[in-house]
Amino acid sequence: MTVTLYGIPNCDTVKKARGWLADRGIAYAFHDYKKHGADAARIAGWIERAGLARVLNKAGTTYKKLPDALKLDLAGAQAAATMAAHPSCIKRPIVEHDGGLLVGFKPDEWIAAFKA
Repeated sequence: MTVTLYGIPNCDTVKKARGWLADRGIAYAFHDYKKHGADAARIAGWIERAGLARVLNKAGTTYKKLPDALKLDLAGAQAAATMAAHPSCIKRPIVEHDGGLLVGFKPDEWIAAFKA
């Protein structure tokens, strides 16, 4: 199974998710937004599959510091471009795997997805 976990290494939720995968012996590639950036086309695909409400992290300080005009215009391609420019606005972690896409770390969803 091919698994790629996208996130920021210092995020507590990403740390929990990485530990969960390691504890179950699930190999994965880690894509660090801080080192490798975020791709707007990939983000647009996540939005298409999971919905903007799930992919956009409105709880973080990065989102809260965005200008109000930009927040109001977060739709379609603009949302993906904004999240690519400000990767901390992306819900963490996001995991692509052969069976689909996981947004956020919810152990019950992960158990079902990985049958772990």
